[in-house]
Parts: sequence; structure tokens; C-alpha cells
Amino acid sequence: MDYSEYRRYDAVGLAELVARGDVAPAELLETAIARLEAVEPSLNTIVQRLDDRARVRAKGPLSGPFAGVPFLAKDLLQDVVGTPTGSGSRVLAQLPAAQNSVVVDRWLNAGLVLFGKTNTPEFGAKNITEPDANGPTRNPWDTDLTPGGSSGGSAAAVAAGVVPVAGANDGGGSIRIPAACCGLVGLKPGRGVVPSGPIGGESLHGAVTNGVISRTVRDTAAMLDVMAGGYPAAPYSPARAATTFASSLDAPLRRLRIGYATASPIGTGVDVEAVSAVDRAVALLDELGHRVEPAATGIDERHLAADFLTMWFASIAAEVDDARRRTGAGHDGFEFDTRILAELGRSVSAPDYLAALGRWAEYTRGLAAFHERYDLLLTPTMAYPPARIGQLSTPGWMRTVGRLLIATRLGRVAHWGGLVDRMVDENLARTPYTQLANITGRPAISVPLHWTADEVPLGVQFVAPLGGEGLLLSLAAELEQAQPWFDRQPPLLPVGGSPAR
Repeated sequence: MDYSEYRRYDAVGLAELVARGDVAPAELLETAIARLEAVEPSLNTIVQRLDDRARVRAKGPLSGPFAGVPFLAKDLLQDVVGTPTGSGSRVLAQLPAAQNSVVVDRWLNAGLVLFGKTNTPEFGAKNITEPDANGPTRNPWDTDLTPGGSSGGSAAAVAAGVVPVAGANDGGGSIRIPAACCGLVGLKPGRGVVPSGPIGGESLHGAVTNGVISRTVRDTAAMLDVMAGGYPAAPYSPARAATTFASSLDAPLRRLRIGYATASPIGTGVDVEAVSAVDRAVALLDELGHRVEPAATGIDERHLAADFLTMWFASIAAEVDDARRRTGAGHDGFEFDTRILAELGRSVSAPDYLAALGRWAEYTRGLAAFHERYDLLLTPTMAYPPARIGQLSTPGWMRTVGRLLIATRLGRVAHWGGLVDRMVDENLARTPYTQLANITGRPAISVPLHWTADEVPLGVQFVAPLGGEGLLLSLAAELEQAQPWFDRQPPLLPVGGSPAR
């Protein structure tokens, strides 16, 4: 199959070709690998190649809704047995996984042909993908720009046409941010809908969830049908939808009441392009008959951001300690930025941590009250267009303070001295809208409705109430039909990548 033909199909479409016998899984795989080889020197999307294993699988019997479709998993929280889950870290790069993650088993049971794992920042701790261990991943729309993070490798691979859909996960925006940067669909399911086990259980009390990044809403919906549902060792059994997510796209969508906001919820700046993205979405929604009006959640999201970072830092400290225990590595095996965050995390006391966790219920009540008035919340996905590669490197003041923290172990003094508040601005100013859905456990989606004056994507985000995945997908499908994005593709990448014959 030529690449030009391959790219005309999403994952559901490729699976239909395989089911009809129009194309063999092995041929699809070779097309995907050839496309990867064509773009990889420019983009650096993949850190683990599994070509040989995939070729064996593609020749065998395959069944399931995505039988024969090439696929990539993220190299974080998506373990593939016998293959290291490097998590963007030099320390873990040679430690093979003992078993598949539940979500990986579900992808394999669906017939997907997994041939690689995608780049991610160390421990997924940043909203860019520039790990020291593997180098930066670049945005297919402009290789001077980031594809976002932490699922940046997956987003870049999908946008470049290597695969139509790829594995991702989201603990503070890590599905939605790369989707917004790369012109893609990125759904973060609600807490517990998609499993995170069996090893490690729920990350950050369920704020982190697995998912995918795709080019079409129907791929995202069909993938959610594959991924969703509990398993025997899960902490609880999520409620199942009455119908499949895929079939819900065909049902008529009632007209919705949508509240929107463009101001940064943490009081930082917002680029005119982010405001334009929402304005265009509001105009389109109005044309479609939805009721859209300015609204505020009433939540103290500055406080929410500080609580999020406090607990995120503690989580990074635990990740570092666990990696050291498993490998025997020293502290200097980790990136300097990671060591700073871990040191701050170690400064968090148990009462402070539990108090922050307790406030999650307060934020959740606030968002639930908002959703009593509005079906959905609409915001920019990001406050600024994608940053340049290297632009978000740790500023000098933070590196100076970090060296002091690491040398003196005075993390708690720094914590109470206002450093965390300053880091809210440094870390979240570009992406202040996404953490709310993680903390509250609500589903949220980024859809590609806007391109900047420089022809760079910048998505918008919708946040739904509990159990609102189907509603988000239905609205996204309506927007996709009204303003199609599937045929838009990065203009500067090679057009080839077809397998040798």
C-alpha cells in the first residue's frame, strides 16, 4: 500500500480494509514502518522499536475490532512484556517489563499490531517532550516547535501519518496538550473508566488515566470501547455505558448549554491565538444551534494549581525512589529538573499532602455545581501556541535554587518560602486549563478547530460532568463534520514513506 493511500484511512477504516481482505496486516505494517523511517530523522517520535516482533504478529491470525492496524504505545505506564518501559529516564531504559499493562493487553486483544513505544519526558513530568535520555521530539507542523507533552511522541507520530492512532496518558493534560499542539483529537477519560494496572495501581489517586491520541473522533470512540472497563484487581468497577461509545456517535445530539472562558484560571497571560481559538469555536457552536455564553466555574484554580503541583512533586519523589530501588541507581542518574522536583516532593509533609488531597472534593463539588448550569465547559486547551524546542528549559533562577535544595535538603523551607507559588507560574502558565479535569476526575477532550496565523494547530477543550465521555464524543463528531480536519496535514514533511517493493 502506498503511503498516500494509507493516510486516507483512519484506524477504523484500515481495520475494515483488513476485514474485507483488501489489504494484509503485514502490508499495513510495512507501510507504517516505511513512513516512520521517512519522518523519524526530523521528528524523533519513537524510543523503542519492536519491528521484528510486530512482523511476526502481523503474519499470524488476528481478530478484534482493530485487527491488523499498526499501533504505537507510549513509553510510560504502558508496559509491554520483555521490553523496557523507560519512562523517559536513562535509569529505567534497560529494565524489561515483567508483564503487559492491562490496557496493552486490551489493545492486543483488539488485534492491533504494536511496533514501537513513543518518546516522553522523564516520568511524564513536563508538558513538553525533551528528555535528556532520548532527545527532543519535534512537532510535524513546524519542527522548531514542541509537540507538547507528555504524550508528545505519540502525537507527533499520529500527526506525521505513521499511525492513525497511538497510546497516550494524561495526569495534568498530557493527552490534550499534545493533541492541541498537533491538530489531533485527545480525549482524557474520566477517573477509573480506563484501567491503569496491574502494576502500580492508580497513579496520583486516579488523576492519571490512559487513553489515545487520534485523527478522528470515531477512532477515539472505538478505542475507548476497547480500553474501558474494570478488571479483577482494579480498585473499583466503573459503570458501563448503556451503549457503546462508537454507536453513540450515530445518535442525535440535543442542543447543549455551554459555558466558556478564555482568561487563565491562575491569573497568567493568554495569547490572542488562544482567545481566537475559543471565539471560533463559540461561533461554530452558535451556528449549530447550541447555547453558548461566558461563564466562570467559581473554583479557586490558583489554589487548585498549587495543590496539583504539591502532590505532583511528591509523586515524582516516589517515582525516583522506586526507580532507585529497582535499579540501584544513584540520584545523579536522573535529570537535574527531576531531582529538583523530587527534592520539593520530599519536603511535603503527610498532613499537607492529605490536606491537598482533601481539597480535591471541594474542587469537584465546584465543578459539579457548574455542570448543573451548563452541559459543558469550553476553554482553550493551552494559553499559548506550541513553544519552540528549548524555550521552556529550566530558567536560571530555578537551577540556582535547585542546586541549593539538592545540596542542603532545605526543600521545606523553599516550599513555604513561596517557591511552589512561583513554580505555578513557571510550569502551568502555558497550560493552566487542563489540571481541573484531572483533579476532579471528569472527562475532557481537545479538538482541533483552530490553526494560528503561522498555520500551527491550537486546540480547544471541552470538560464534561461525570460519565460525560459519550457527550464529549458526540459533540466532537458534530464539530468534525461541520469543520473537517482529517485532510489537513503538516506541509513540510516528506510525502513518501511507502515500503520498498
